[in-house]
Formats: sequence, C-alpha cells, structure tokens
Amino acid sequence: MATITQQQHTLSDSYELAEAPKQPRSEQILGSNDPADTDQSDKLDNATLLKLVASGFAFFISGVNDGSVGPLLPYMIRDYNITTAVVSIIYGANFLGWFLAALTNTHLRQKFDLGGLLAFGAFFQVLAHALRAWRPPFPFFAVTFWLVCLGQAYQDAGANAYVASAKAAHRWLAFIHALYMAGCLVAPFVATPIASAGETSRWYLFYIFPLAIGVLNFALTCYAFRDTIKFGRKKTGATEPETETDDEEKKSASQLMKTALRSKSLWMVSIFFFFLLGATITASGWIVEYLVEIRGGNLGAMGYVPAGFNGGAMLGRLLLAEPTYRLGERRMILLYVVLCIAFQLVFWL
Repeated sequence: MATITQQQHTLSDSYELAEAPKQPRSEQILGSNDPADTDQSDKLDNATLLKLVASGFAFFISGVNDGSVGPLLPYMIRDYNITTAVVSIIYGANFLGWFLAALTNTHLRQKFDLGGLLAFGAFFQVLAHALRAWRPPFPFFAVTFWLVCLGQAYQDAGANAYVASAKAAHRWLAFIHALYMAGCLVAPFVATPIASAGETSRWYLFYIFPLAIGVLNFALTCYAFRDTIKFGRKKTGATEPETETDDEEKKSASQLMKTALRSKSLWMVSIFFFFLLGATITASGWIVEYLVEIRGGNLGAMGYVPAGFNGGAMLGRLLLAEPTYRLGERRMILLYVVLCIAFQLVFWL
C-alpha cells in the first residue's frame, strides 16, 4: 500500500511517492479539472512506462502461482498420498513468507534501493519454481511456498509503492492488479491439461511454465529498474551522512515500522484484506477438490472452474477503477460489499 509523503522521516522515505491529496478522493470535485490538462499530465516517458509494465508483469507471475494451486491441489493430495489437513501446510507456508517479508522489508530497504529489492524478490520466485519442477518430497515442496511468497511480497510491496506514485495512479494500479488476476485466469488453462495428461499425472511439470516466465520477470525487472539496483542506503537529503552504522540503520528501520504500526488506516486496511484475500484464496484453492470429492465432478474438467471467478475479478479490476475513482472509494467499496453479499446468498440458496 502506498504511504503519504510527509516532511519528517517517515515510511515514505522508503519509496519515492508522490504527494497525496490533502482531502479524501471522494470529496474532490473531479469534474473541475480540465480534460486537456489531465491528458497532458498523464503522459509518461518510456523509462517510466517500462517500469510500470515490469511491475505489472511481476503481478502476473504472482497470479500464475496463486491461480495454479486450486487445479493442482487434488493431484498433490493423491500423488503424495496425504490428507487435506496435511496439504493445508502450504497455506501456512504462504502466510509465513508474507509475514517474514512484512518484518524485513523496511530493514532491507536500508540496504537495497527499489530495483535491488524487486530483483531480490524475482530471484526468490525463480528459485522456488526451479525446486518444484522435479517433484521434491512434500516437506521440501511445502517450503517452496514460503520461498515463493517471500519473493512475491518483496516484489508486490515495491511495485505497489512505485505505481502508486505514477501519474494517473488509479489506472495503473488497476492495470497491475488486473494482470495479477490475468495470471490467475491463465494458470488453470495451463495447469489442468498438464496435470490430467497420461495415465500417471506429472502435475509438477506445470512449474516449468512459471519458471520460464519467472526468468523473464527477473530479466525485465533488472533491466527496467537498472538505475535503482544499488547496494547501500539511499540518500534522502543533502545533510544526511554518507554512511550509517548498522545500529543506526536498524534503529531507522525500526522507527519506520513503529510509525506504520501506529497508523489506524494500516490496521483497518489490513483487516479488510485479511478477510477479502482469505475468502478469495480459500475459495479458489479448494473449489476443485470440493467439486471432485463432494459433488462427484470429473477431475480433468473441474480444474477449469476457478477460471470463471478469476476472469470476473480481472474484468472488475479493469472496468471499475475509473468509476470508483470518480465516485469515491468509500461509497463504492460499500456498494461492492453489498453486491458481493447478495451474490453470495444467491450462490448458497
């Protein structure tokens, strides 16, 4: 999530973010802006555009990873001969990867510039997919989920913060998050045919696909952000010392974490995403196994079911960003919540 730039040394020092509006988006009168001026101000140079595309591609590969879990989960259970309770360990590994990234991201930003941290995250994902492709023992396989989520978290945090500082940020944020759902949409169409081919499933060969695009993600990240792939703390002002001791850097990072944890908005948004993503990932991850075991569906056909949900989410992120921006985030989110509850009741009843 983007942070607000302040005069003092705060979280915004970790990423170069644009000055936030002084009033809530929902209270701004957007119609007062001259369209010609807006179009002119939204133009981006090629270097910035490449960075935005690279950020979007990082989200795409994250979506490919997350969107493949549902179609492949039944094959994991049967191939490793484990129960649903045991295979759930991969979700715990996911959480630990993101949790470790949350604890270390600010500290690493004292050492790495933005490009370095993004490349760091991309490398972790390549390593995880390379380890998965040869079907390691299940405990080792579960650890790769921790590793891939650690890399995702570093890339997602950096890319989100960078894109939030761009011109017309609401459109570009919609773009990169739609690409995440595009990855979730593509994954079932790649994973299901591979996993269901032949008498003996070799589902793990699917991970050659995210490995290949992961290498491309690493290369694109390094090229697009080559001007910020640096080791050493970024200078934030002319009066800042050229070097800092390790103790000073740790103190600075800890102070940034404390500043974040004192933010009421941070906790509110975190709780919102806790339930939103928890429900989303749970539903898309277990729907195939549910349809096969409880509803008696064909495993080879049920693997495509999550694609419908992911496709709808992708369209929502593409099409609803502009009306949400213009009509106000708060009222539109309330409307979306009501609609989600209504559609969920239709599904249950």
